[in-house]
Amino acid sequence: MSKSIGNQYGRIVVKCGTSLVTSHGAGVNERFVSGLSDQVSSVISTGSEVVLVVSGAVGMGRSLLREEVPESTVSKQVLAAVGQAPLMAHLSREFNRHDIIVAQTLIDRASVENRTGYLNARNTLLELTQRGILPVVNENDVVATEELNLGDNDRLSGLVANLVDADLLVLLTDVDGYFRRIKDGDMQLVPQIDRVTDEMLSESGGTVSGLGTGGMRAKLEAARLAMSHGVTVVVASGTEPDILHRIVSMEMVGSWFVPTAERKESRDRWMLANLGIKGRITVDIGAEKAVRKNGKSLLPAGVIEVQGNFDRGGLVVLCDVSANHFGRGLVNYGSTDIGRIKGCDSGEIISVLGYSHGQEIIHRNNMVISDLPVTP
Repeated sequence: MSKSIGNQYGRIVVKCGTSLVTSHGAGVNERFVSGLSDQVSSVISTGSEVVLVVSGAVGMGRSLLREEVPESTVSKQVLAAVGQAPLMAHLSREFNRHDIIVAQTLIDRASVENRTGYLNARNTLLELTQRGILPVVNENDVVATEELNLGDNDRLSGLVANLVDADLLVLLTDVDGYFRRIKDGDMQLVPQIDRVTDEMLSESGGTVSGLGTGGMRAKLEAARLAMSHGVTVVVASGTEPDILHRIVSMEMVGSWFVPTAERKESRDRWMLANLGIKGRITVDIGAEKAVRKNGKSLLPAGVIEVQGNFDRGGLVVLCDVSANHFGRGLVNYGSTDIGRIKGCDSGEIISVLGYSHGQEIIHRNNMVISDLPVTP
Protein backbone atom coordinates (compact mmCIF):
# COMPACT_ATOMS: atom_id res chain seq x y z
CA MET A 1 0.00 0.00 0.00
CA SER A 2 1.39 3.43 -0.94
CA LYS A 3 2.39 5.73 1.83
CA SER A 4 1.17 9.33 1.52
CA ILE A 5 4.27 11.48 1.11
CA GLY A 6 5.19 14.96 0.03
CA ASN A 7 7.57 15.17 -2.91
CA GLN A 8 8.98 18.11 -4.85
CA TYR A 9 11.56 16.14 -6.84
CA GLY A 10 10.75 15.36 -10.46
CA ARG A 11 13.63 12.99 -11.15
CA ILE A 12 15.46 10.97 -8.49
CA VAL A 13 18.45 8.65 -8.63
CA VAL A 14 18.67 6.15 -5.77
CA LYS A 15 21.88 4.18 -5.18
CA CYS A 16 21.89 1.12 -2.91
CA GLY A 17 25.14 -0.42 -1.73
CA THR A 18 26.13 -4.07 -1.65
CA SER A 19 25.91 -4.20 2.15
CA LEU A 20 22.20 -3.36 1.88
CA VAL A 21 21.22 -5.43 -1.15
CA THR A 22 22.98 -8.65 -0.10
CA SER A 23 23.03 -10.52 3.20
CA HIS A 24 26.73 -10.76 4.00
CA GLY A 25 27.50 -13.21 1.23
CA ALA A 26 24.31 -15.24 1.67
CA GLY A 27 22.34 -13.93 -1.31
CA VAL A 28 19.81 -11.13 -1.61
CA ASN A 29 18.64 -9.26 1.49
CA GLU A 30 14.97 -9.93 0.82
CA ARG A 31 13.70 -7.65 3.57
CA PHE A 32 15.63 -4.64 2.27
CA VAL A 33 14.76 -5.21 -1.39
CA SER A 34 11.09 -5.68 -0.55
CA GLY A 35 11.03 -2.46 1.45
CA LEU A 36 12.91 -0.66 -1.30
CA SER A 37 10.36 -1.69 -3.91
CA ASP A 38 7.51 -0.51 -1.67
CA GLN A 39 9.12 2.90 -1.16
CA VAL A 40 10.21 3.41 -4.77
CA SER A 41 6.76 2.50 -6.07
CA SER A 42 5.09 5.00 -3.77
CA VAL A 43 7.56 7.71 -4.81
CA ILE A 44 6.80 6.97 -8.46
CA SER A 45 3.08 7.20 -7.68
CA THR A 46 3.60 10.84 -6.63
CA GLY A 47 4.77 11.66 -10.17
CA SER A 48 8.54 11.30 -9.83
CA GLU A 49 10.76 9.45 -12.28
CA VAL A 50 13.21 7.14 -10.49
CA VAL A 51 16.46 5.51 -11.59
CA LEU A 52 18.03 2.83 -9.39
CA VAL A 53 21.77 2.21 -9.20
CA VAL A 54 22.17 -1.13 -7.47
CA SER A 55 25.34 -2.89 -6.33
CA GLY A 56 25.48 -6.55 -5.38
CA ALA A 57 26.10 -8.60 -8.54
CA VAL A 58 29.59 -9.60 -7.39
CA GLY A 59 28.33 -10.44 -3.89
CA MET A 60 25.46 -12.43 -5.37
CA GLY A 61 27.85 -14.35 -7.60
CA ARG A 62 30.11 -15.13 -4.64
CA SER A 63 27.17 -16.58 -2.68
CA LEU A 64 26.08 -18.73 -5.63
CA LEU A 65 29.52 -20.18 -6.38
CA ARG A 66 30.05 -20.99 -2.70
CA GLU A 67 33.81 -21.04 -3.08
CA GLU A 68 36.78 -18.82 -2.43
CA VAL A 69 37.45 -16.68 -5.50
CA PRO A 70 40.70 -14.71 -5.94
CA GLU A 71 40.30 -10.94 -5.78
CA SER A 72 41.57 -10.37 -9.32
CA THR A 73 39.78 -8.29 -11.95
CA VAL A 74 38.85 -11.31 -14.06
CA SER A 75 37.56 -13.19 -10.99
CA LYS A 76 35.30 -10.27 -10.09
CA GLN A 77 34.09 -10.20 -13.68
CA VAL A 78 33.19 -13.88 -13.38
CA LEU A 79 31.32 -13.23 -10.12
CA ALA A 80 29.45 -10.32 -11.70
CA ALA A 81 28.49 -12.42 -14.71
CA VAL A 82 27.13 -15.17 -12.43
CA GLY A 83 25.36 -12.84 -10.02
CA GLN A 84 23.81 -10.22 -12.30
CA ALA A 85 20.95 -12.35 -13.67
CA PRO A 86 19.64 -13.72 -10.33
CA LEU A 87 19.94 -10.27 -8.76
CA MET A 88 17.88 -8.74 -11.56
CA ALA A 89 15.38 -11.59 -11.37
CA HIS A 90 14.82 -10.87 -7.68
CA LEU A 91 14.43 -7.15 -8.28
CA SER A 92 12.04 -7.84 -11.13
CA ARG A 93 9.83 -10.04 -8.94
CA GLU A 94 9.68 -7.45 -6.17
CA PHE A 95 8.77 -4.55 -8.45
CA ASN A 96 6.27 -6.66 -10.36
CA ARG A 97 4.24 -6.68 -7.14
CA HIS A 98 3.67 -2.99 -7.86
CA ASP A 99 3.17 -3.47 -11.61
CA ILE A 100 6.52 -1.83 -12.31
CA ILE A 101 8.69 -3.20 -15.11
CA VAL A 102 12.43 -3.02 -14.50
CA ALA A 103 15.09 -2.65 -17.18
CA GLN A 104 18.67 -3.77 -16.65
CA THR A 105 21.00 -1.00 -17.84
CA LEU A 106 24.74 -1.70 -17.90
CA ILE A 107 27.12 1.23 -18.35
CA ASP A 108 30.89 1.36 -18.68
CA ARG A 109 33.34 4.21 -19.14
CA ALA A 110 34.07 3.42 -22.79
CA SER A 111 30.38 3.73 -23.72
CA VAL A 112 29.99 7.27 -22.32
CA GLU A 113 33.46 8.78 -22.86
CA ASN A 114 32.47 10.20 -26.22
CA ARG A 115 29.64 12.66 -26.61
CA THR A 116 27.54 10.35 -28.82
CA GLY A 117 27.67 7.45 -26.36
CA TYR A 118 26.87 9.81 -23.51
CA LEU A 119 23.77 11.09 -25.32
CA ASN A 120 22.68 7.55 -26.25
CA ALA A 121 22.84 6.47 -22.60
CA ARG A 122 21.00 9.62 -21.51
CA ASN A 123 18.26 9.22 -24.11
CA THR A 124 17.71 5.56 -23.23
CA LEU A 125 17.43 6.24 -19.49
CA LEU A 126 15.04 9.15 -20.03
CA GLU A 127 12.89 7.18 -22.46
CA LEU A 128 12.62 4.30 -19.95
CA THR A 129 11.54 6.56 -17.09
CA GLN A 130 9.06 8.45 -19.26
CA ARG A 131 7.46 5.13 -20.19
CA GLY A 132 7.08 4.30 -16.50
CA ILE A 133 9.83 1.67 -16.62
CA LEU A 134 12.37 1.55 -13.79
CA PRO A 135 16.00 1.51 -15.01
CA VAL A 136 18.26 -0.56 -12.77
CA VAL A 137 21.79 0.62 -13.52
CA ASN A 138 25.04 -1.14 -12.77
CA GLU A 139 28.55 -0.87 -14.12
CA ASN A 140 29.24 -3.37 -16.86
CA ASP A 141 31.74 -5.27 -14.70
CA VAL A 142 32.08 -8.12 -17.19
CA VAL A 143 33.88 -5.94 -19.75
CA ALA A 144 35.33 -3.21 -17.51
CA THR A 145 39.06 -3.21 -16.78
CA GLU A 146 41.23 -1.34 -14.31
CA GLU A 147 41.85 1.31 -16.98
CA LEU A 148 38.30 1.60 -18.27
CA ASN A 149 36.04 1.16 -15.28
CA LEU A 150 34.10 3.90 -13.54
CA GLY A 151 35.48 2.93 -10.13
CA ASP A 152 32.41 1.86 -8.20
CA ASN A 153 28.67 2.40 -8.14
CA ASP A 154 28.90 5.49 -5.92
CA ARG A 155 30.76 7.34 -8.67
CA LEU A 156 28.48 5.73 -11.24
CA SER A 157 25.45 7.14 -9.43
CA GLY A 158 26.93 10.64 -9.64
CA LEU A 159 27.39 10.15 -13.37
CA VAL A 160 23.83 8.85 -13.76
CA ALA A 161 22.44 11.85 -11.85
CA ASN A 162 24.37 13.98 -14.33
CA LEU A 163 23.17 11.93 -17.32
CA VAL A 164 19.46 12.26 -16.54
CA ASP A 165 19.58 15.79 -15.08
CA ALA A 166 18.27 14.55 -11.72
CA ASP A 167 16.87 16.81 -9.02
CA LEU A 168 17.94 14.49 -6.20
CA LEU A 169 20.59 11.81 -5.69
CA VAL A 170 20.09 9.51 -2.70
CA LEU A 171 23.06 7.38 -1.62
CA LEU A 172 21.75 4.67 0.71
CA THR A 173 24.46 2.95 2.70
CA ASP A 174 25.09 1.18 6.02
CA VAL A 175 26.01 4.32 7.97
CA ASP A 176 23.86 7.27 9.01
CA GLY A 177 25.60 9.85 6.83
CA TYR A 178 28.86 11.79 6.64
CA PHE A 179 30.72 12.05 9.95
CA ARG A 180 33.59 14.39 10.79
CA ARG A 181 36.11 13.97 13.54
CA ILE A 182 35.83 16.40 16.46
CA LYS A 183 37.93 16.85 19.59
CA ASP A 184 39.00 13.75 21.50
CA GLY A 185 38.64 11.74 18.29
CA ASP A 186 34.86 11.46 18.49
CA MET A 187 32.84 11.42 15.28
CA GLN A 188 29.88 13.74 14.69
CA LEU A 189 27.21 13.51 11.98
CA VAL A 190 27.21 16.52 9.66
CA PRO A 191 23.57 17.22 8.66
CA GLN A 192 24.34 19.73 5.90
CA ILE A 193 27.37 20.18 3.65
CA ASP A 194 27.73 23.17 1.34
CA ARG A 195 31.04 22.15 -0.22
CA VAL A 196 33.06 18.95 -0.51
CA THR A 197 36.67 19.88 0.19
CA ASP A 198 39.92 18.07 -0.57
CA GLU A 199 40.44 17.76 3.19
CA MET A 200 37.13 15.93 3.55
CA LEU A 201 38.16 13.54 0.78
CA SER A 202 41.57 12.85 2.28
CA GLU A 203 40.06 12.05 5.67
CA SER A 204 37.51 9.62 4.20
CA GLY A 205 38.01 6.27 2.57
CA GLY A 206 37.54 2.52 2.77
CA THR A 207 34.34 0.55 2.99
CA VAL A 208 32.49 0.23 6.23
CA SER A 209 31.31 -3.33 5.79
CA GLY A 210 34.04 -4.64 3.50
CA LEU A 211 31.41 -5.95 1.07
CA GLY A 212 31.41 -3.16 -1.52
CA THR A 213 34.06 -1.31 -3.47
CA GLY A 214 33.09 2.19 -2.41
CA GLY A 215 33.48 4.06 0.83
CA MET A 216 32.72 7.53 2.16
CA ARG A 217 35.37 9.01 -0.11
CA ALA A 218 33.63 7.62 -3.19
CA LYS A 219 30.31 8.99 -1.92
CA LEU A 220 31.86 12.40 -1.38
CA GLU A 221 33.29 12.35 -4.90
CA ALA A 222 29.87 11.40 -6.29
CA ALA A 223 28.28 14.17 -4.23
CA ARG A 224 30.77 16.77 -5.44
CA LEU A 225 30.15 15.85 -9.07
CA ALA A 226 26.36 15.93 -8.65
CA MET A 227 26.41 19.16 -6.62
CA SER A 228 28.37 20.88 -9.37
CA HIS A 229 25.51 20.08 -11.74
CA GLY A 230 22.84 21.53 -9.46
CA VAL A 231 21.72 18.24 -7.89
CA THR A 232 20.81 17.87 -4.21
CA VAL A 233 22.53 14.83 -2.66
CA VAL A 234 21.62 12.89 0.49
CA VAL A 235 23.78 10.22 2.13
CA ALA A 236 21.75 8.19 4.63
CA SER A 237 21.31 4.77 6.17
CA GLY A 238 19.22 2.38 4.09
CA THR A 239 18.30 0.48 7.25
CA GLU A 240 16.28 3.38 8.64
CA PRO A 241 12.49 2.86 8.40
CA ASP A 242 10.84 4.58 5.41
CA ILE A 243 14.13 6.35 4.66
CA LEU A 244 13.31 7.18 1.04
CA HIS A 245 9.86 8.51 1.97
CA ARG A 246 11.40 10.71 4.62
CA ILE A 247 14.07 12.08 2.31
CA VAL A 248 11.72 13.04 -0.52
CA SER A 249 9.48 14.66 2.12
CA MET A 250 12.58 16.75 3.00
CA GLU A 251 12.99 15.39 6.52
CA MET A 252 16.55 16.18 7.64
CA VAL A 253 17.82 12.62 7.99
CA GLY A 254 21.36 11.67 7.08
CA SER A 255 23.64 14.26 5.49
CA TRP A 256 22.34 16.72 2.89
CA PHE A 257 24.72 18.14 0.27
CA VAL A 258 23.55 21.49 -1.10
CA PRO A 259 24.02 22.13 -4.85
CA THR A 260 26.97 24.41 -5.60
CA ALA A 261 25.87 25.45 -9.11
CA GLU A 262 22.83 26.07 -11.27
CA ARG A 263 21.67 23.43 -13.71
CA LYS A 264 23.95 23.12 -16.71
CA GLU A 265 23.28 22.23 -20.31
CA SER A 266 23.82 18.60 -21.33
CA ARG A 267 27.12 19.27 -23.12
CA ASP A 268 28.51 21.16 -20.13
CA ARG A 269 27.56 18.26 -17.86
CA TRP A 270 29.36 15.82 -20.16
CA MET A 271 32.51 17.97 -20.17
CA LEU A 272 32.47 17.99 -16.36
CA ALA A 273 31.88 14.26 -15.95
CA ASN A 274 35.60 13.25 -15.92
CA LEU A 275 35.03 10.69 -18.66
CA GLY A 276 36.53 11.74 -21.97
CA ILE A 277 39.43 13.95 -20.91
CA LYS A 278 42.36 13.53 -23.32
CA GLY A 279 44.86 16.11 -22.15
CA ARG A 280 45.69 19.41 -20.46
CA ILE A 281 46.50 22.88 -21.67
CA THR A 282 48.34 25.30 -19.40
CA VAL A 283 47.76 29.00 -20.07
CA ASP A 284 49.42 32.21 -18.91
CA ILE A 285 47.92 34.68 -16.44
CA GLY A 286 46.51 36.95 -19.13
CA ALA A 287 44.75 34.10 -20.94
CA GLU A 288 43.36 32.73 -17.70
CA LYS A 289 41.86 36.12 -16.84
CA ALA A 290 40.44 36.54 -20.35
CA VAL A 291 38.82 33.09 -20.27
CA ARG A 292 37.75 32.85 -16.65
CA LYS A 293 36.78 36.45 -15.88
CA ASN A 294 35.96 38.03 -19.22
CA GLY A 295 34.25 35.18 -21.04
CA LYS A 296 36.73 35.05 -23.95
CA SER A 297 37.89 32.17 -26.13
CA LEU A 298 41.34 30.64 -25.66
CA LEU A 299 43.81 31.88 -28.30
CA PRO A 300 47.20 30.35 -29.20
CA ALA A 301 49.08 33.33 -27.76
CA GLY A 302 48.03 32.44 -24.22
CA VAL A 303 49.06 28.77 -24.32
CA ILE A 304 52.21 27.85 -22.38
CA GLU A 305 52.17 24.04 -22.48
CA VAL A 306 50.14 21.17 -23.89
CA GLN A 307 50.05 17.68 -22.37
CA GLY A 308 48.52 14.51 -23.72
CA ASN A 309 47.91 13.10 -27.18
CA PHE A 310 44.60 14.18 -28.65
CA ASP A 311 42.95 15.05 -31.94
CA ARG A 312 40.84 17.99 -33.00
CA GLY A 313 37.57 17.92 -31.03
CA GLY A 314 39.18 16.28 -27.99
CA LEU A 315 38.17 17.26 -24.47
CA VAL A 316 40.94 18.88 -22.42
CA VAL A 317 41.38 20.47 -19.01
CA LEU A 318 42.50 24.09 -18.72
CA CYS A 319 45.14 24.82 -16.07
CA ASP A 320 46.65 28.04 -14.76
CA VAL A 321 50.38 28.61 -14.19
CA SER A 322 50.07 26.99 -10.74
CA ALA A 323 48.57 23.81 -12.27
CA ASN A 324 45.10 24.56 -10.86
CA HIS A 325 42.18 23.42 -13.01
CA PHE A 326 39.75 26.13 -13.99
CA GLY A 327 37.85 24.80 -16.99
CA ARG A 328 37.25 22.19 -19.68
CA GLY A 329 36.89 22.59 -23.42
CA LEU A 330 36.75 20.98 -26.85
CA VAL A 331 39.80 21.90 -28.94
CA ASN A 332 39.87 23.13 -32.53
CA TYR A 333 43.36 21.68 -33.01
CA GLY A 334 45.10 18.44 -32.06
CA SER A 335 47.89 18.31 -29.49
CA THR A 336 50.70 18.29 -32.08
CA ASP A 337 49.33 21.37 -33.82
CA ILE A 338 48.79 23.21 -30.53
CA GLY A 339 52.39 22.47 -29.62
CA ARG A 340 53.48 24.16 -32.85
CA ILE A 341 51.28 27.27 -32.58
CA LYS A 342 51.39 27.87 -28.82
CA GLY A 343 52.48 31.43 -28.05
CA CYS A 344 51.72 32.57 -31.63
CA ASP A 345 49.31 35.26 -32.72
CA SER A 346 46.16 33.87 -34.32
CA GLY A 347 47.15 35.47 -37.62
CA GLU A 348 50.23 33.24 -37.75
CA ILE A 349 48.34 29.93 -37.65
CA ILE A 350 48.19 29.45 -41.43
CA SER A 351 51.84 30.31 -41.92
CA VAL A 352 52.88 27.82 -39.21
CA LEU A 353 50.50 24.95 -39.99
CA GLY A 354 49.60 25.60 -43.63
CA TYR A 355 45.89 25.62 -42.78
CA SER A 356 43.48 26.96 -40.15
CA HIS A 357 40.50 25.63 -38.22
CA GLY A 358 39.83 29.05 -36.76
CA GLN A 359 41.57 31.65 -34.63
CA GLU A 360 40.78 29.94 -31.33
CA ILE A 361 42.34 26.93 -29.64
CA ILE A 362 39.02 26.56 -27.79
CA HIS A 363 36.00 28.65 -28.70
CA ARG A 364 34.02 30.06 -25.81
CA ASN A 365 30.91 28.15 -26.93
CA ASN A 366 32.83 24.87 -26.48
CA MET A 367 34.09 25.65 -22.99
CA VAL A 368 32.84 25.38 -19.42
CA ILE A 369 34.46 27.15 -16.46
CA SER A 370 34.79 25.02 -13.34
CA ASP A 371 37.42 24.15 -10.74
CA LEU A 372 35.96 20.65 -10.32
CA PRO A 373 39.00 18.35 -9.93
CA VAL A 374 39.86 15.72 -12.48
CA THR A 375 39.37 12.28 -10.91
CA PRO A 376 40.34 8.91 -12.37
